[in-house]
Amino acid sequence: MSGRALPASFYARPTPVVARRLLGHVLVSDVGGRRTAGRIVETEAYLGPDDPASHGYRARRTRRNASMFERPGTAYVYFTYGMHWCLNAVTEREGIPAAVLIRALEPLDGLPTMRRRRRNAPDRELCSGPAKLCQALGVTGREDGAPLTRGRLRIVRQGSRQRYAIIVTPRIGITRAVDWPLRFLIEGSPWVSR
Repeated sequence: MSGRALPASFYARPTPVVARRLLGHVLVSDVGGRRTAGRIVETEAYLGPDDPASHGYRARRTRRNASMFERPGTAYVYFTYGMHWCLNAVTEREGIPAAVLIRALEPLDGLPTMRRRRRNAPDRELCSGPAKLCQALGVTGREDGAPLTRGRLRIVRQGSRQRYAIIVTPRIGITRAVDWPLRFLIEGSPWVSR
């Protein structure tokens, strides 16, 4: 998977716009010296200080969420449930803790590595959730704060930017602001989370 990484200016827009526009682009990981990649098929927007479901709610900066306050295009990787990593792309402008959670990928490259990392999960389940895709791509807290515009973890433009039908639903797996329509997915994709 080669291609030009999305520039920081791509992320310096309203978070729901970025969440929608990330669909179809490709997340590439060279973590651990192994190339893995997948097409982004599902995202969720977290709007920052006014979003009760966001780690940036009320603009409270902590050691855990510090990367959310960084420049657009920064990776915000956090640990959840004491066992899983989740990857977000920081949006808006520096100082505004808003981000897009990458929820699911269509595996494209490095499937043998993904299968090994995911302990031989069926291909359909390699990247069908935020924690699963991080495990499959080798993403951990070491990538927190890294630029997604270059380096070993980046989001690159899809070669042929085909148009996708996009479905918008409420976010899932949260307990606050559960009815906000900020989950975006490619219609009909078998790779989205359940």
